Amino acid sequence: MKTNILSALALSFVAGSASAHASLDVSKTAPETSFKFVMRVTHGCDGQATHTVKIDIPEGLVSVKPMPKAGWDVSVETGPYARSYDYHGPKSEGAKSITWTNGTLEDWQYDEFVFRGYVSDAFAPGDTVYIPVVQTCESGENAWVELPQEGQPRPAHPAPTLSIIEGAGHSH
Repeated sequence: MKTNILSALALSFVAGSASAHASLDVSKTAPETSFKFVMRVTHGCDGQATHTVKIDIPEGLVSVKPMPKAGWDVSVETGPYARSYDYHGPKSEGAKSITWTNGTLEDWQYDEFVFRGYVSDAFAPGDTVYIPVVQTCESGENAWVELPQEGQPRPAHPAPTLSIIEGAGHSH
């Protein structure tokens, strides 16, 4: 019995990781909260090591800051928001993307790329936020950027998602 339970758990883990090659460690939060985004990248590109990971920041996630990562360089592309957001005063511009470069994530390894940000009032419970991720290898890339289309099968390379749920709001 113990072996069957462990086997079932192992199979569910493999099935889950096979369907989501870039995903958030925690994928639910309330609007108007600060949130720690932990993006998991579970493998390289067809046997090759990943050397660049770029995460596009959706409109409505504000005051985004990346966590430094040993062995990787990190840069942030900034620009104006579509509107101003209130988070410790008005915010009208900020991170549009974060890119970690010059690192090595071997195909047989997984790693996590971390940033924090404020989930603004642009989102309401029931919303799904898509966070595109592109990992680049020596020759090729894995672009986890596809969005689901109603009536269509699940995309082959889906963008990671954050579900917006009911909550207390206004946390740090």
